[in-house]
Amino acid sequence: MEHTDIVVIGAGQSGLAAAYQAKQAGRRAVVLEAGDDCAGSWAGYYDSLTLFSPARFSSLPGMPFPGDPERYPRRDEVVAYLRAYGDSLGADIRCGQRVVRVSVVEGGGFAVVTEDGLEVGAERVIAASGGFGHPYTPALPGLDTFSGPVLHSCEYRSPEAFIGKRVVVVGVGNSAVQIAAELAEVARVSLASRAPVRWMPQRPFGRDLHWWLTRSGIDSAPIGRWLGGRSMPVIDDGRYRTAVASGNPDRRPLFRRLEVDAVVWADGAREDLDAVILATGYRPDLSYLGGIGALDESGMPLHRAGVSTTVPGLGYVGLEYQRNNASASLRGVGRDAAFVFKKLAG
Repeated sequence: MEHTDIVVIGAGQSGLAAAYQAKQAGRRAVVLEAGDDCAGSWAGYYDSLTLFSPARFSSLPGMPFPGDPERYPRRDEVVAYLRAYGDSLGADIRCGQRVVRVSVVEGGGFAVVTEDGLEVGAERVIAASGGFGHPYTPALPGLDTFSGPVLHSCEYRSPEAFIGKRVVVVGVGNSAVQIAAELAEVARVSLASRAPVRWMPQRPFGRDLHWWLTRSGIDSAPIGRWLGGRSMPVIDDGRYRTAVASGNPDRRPLFRRLEVDAVVWADGAREDLDAVILATGYRPDLSYLGGIGALDESGMPLHRAGVSTTVPGLGYVGLEYQRNNASASLRGVGRDAAFVFKKLAG
């Protein structure tokens, strides 16, 4: 077993922010990444994905996002930025090393084991695999009997495969609305959800929303524990709200059930259906922490502001609402990594 000061699990935006803090503090860190590079989940998102925050509010610590700071970067720009950031760190990042187990060592510290048999001992562990490792599939009536394709939003790439089809997109967040609006240009699409869509203007009073959140202090306020479980409003420049208001896509209450090749709506109306897309979010993939008392019965981490409340020396970066509403974003993981690193080092 080799030894280091800190093992960071994950080399996406959260892990890179944690590695930056380790470097700033002069601590030896080994970063273990399951994938092939430092792009995290970004490379797997749909082709047209565009950030809702401008480039100036979409940077990791120490490296501004390149180009026009007022533009809204696309998915591939984010991927390129993360790869460049990883290269710039000069950190010990080991890709293709999926962590399968973290154990507490008698006398203090941890042993981290990967699928390939690599074993690293460390005084501290930061679980930075984020909150988007496990696509969430809700229990929907008839979902297991529907014979058409059922895709999670993480599997959706572009609308070409759905031309002329009847599609239901399940969800009420940014991804659900963005995918439904894109598909509605080539297909008949319904956006189905238990709650109505809540809208937030992207540029209130002529300035981007994130300028207001930053200037007011709301973006960094430690209010994460009060935000958990609440769906965020859809940030819109006017296009999506107009599309939904026009009925293309049309927004409906969640269906009563799915059948083999059809959907039965809440009012009893039945119609043929070709495909279902679930934009129903994600859950953290932290199974490697099982057995050390770090997780609750549902597999969620027991923590306060990213510091484990049950396992000394264990921290998290990248969890949704970990400390505030920016915690799972490019603009927020740097602040959270600095906070967690300081707490663990102390």
